[in-house]
Amino acid sequence: MSGIIWFFTQVGLGFYNFVYALTHLGTWANWGDPKSLIRFIYYGGSVEFFFVVFDIFLVVIAIGIFRRQFMWRMLGLFEGIANGVGRLVAWVGLLMVLQQIMIVFLQRIFLVPHISLGPFGNVFTKDVSWFAEELKLYNAMVVALCVSYTFVQGGHVRVDLFYARVSYRTKRVVDMFGSLFFILPTMTLIWMYGWYFLWRHLVVPKPSASDSLEALLRKSGFLKWNVETISFSLNGFNGYFLFKILLVSFAGLMFLQGIAFFIRSFLEFKEGPESEGKNLDKDILGAADPEDMADAELHVGAAQ
Repeated sequence: MSGIIWFFTQVGLGFYNFVYALTHLGTWANWGDPKSLIRFIYYGGSVEFFFVVFDIFLVVIAIGIFRRQFMWRMLGLFEGIANGVGRLVAWVGLLMVLQQIMIVFLQRIFLVPHISLGPFGNVFTKDVSWFAEELKLYNAMVVALCVSYTFVQGGHVRVDLFYARVSYRTKRVVDMFGSLFFILPTMTLIWMYGWYFLWRHLVVPKPSASDSLEALLRKSGFLKWNVETISFSLNGFNGYFLFKILLVSFAGLMFLQGIAFFIRSFLEFKEGPESEGKNLDKDILGAADPEDMADAELHVGAAQ
């Protein structure tokens, strides 16, 4: 009983905290003030922040029940974010290939120990091994930032135990259940622990997920930036704090996609099979032949 009371109390406080955060930006958005930065760090991975996001989700669903067009627009926004980020970051794969070719030629053929990049006298010079290890970052960017895009495009491998045998509406119920009880909770845990994992490599004293706001504020007098610049090899890549940022970004993008997947499943459940794939912006590959393109456009038009 106490857990139920706590839950609904937090839901109510979420609306208050949202309004308070918007009307008191200086208490958490002024990073020149150590106490403001500490509050940003604490609330970014806190229960309070989760219920603010949860309340926004409830409001979107409540409005969408009565105004489905609003919900379709929100779905387009969330899926558009995933598609936009994914399509942009996918070009990093090309950059990764070109940089690897450059490294092989300069290191193995021309025996160059360093690489200098930059126009107009602003030269960035690092050892070849630094650029070689940096390729890990490009690979991590593709994995972390394109995963939600791949989800929208239906590109993930799925293990089907009973899904194909059930009815259309049952599939939508399974999808909604999976969003609420698998995607969203998992991404919430990754965000909350990844958030503090990130900041422990950016500032000292190191914040902990178990610290209360009062304990963190007591540390604010000693707070200073201490960005991680450790490399795993001599002259190797030293920007490993960027991987922590990617971890949090992955959780945030997939959390949005979990909400989008729930909304799409709900709308398709309410509107029936004719709405399946409605307004879904999917990439079409391998349709260079005009007849194939016409068929593809016809298929997309029918889905919409």
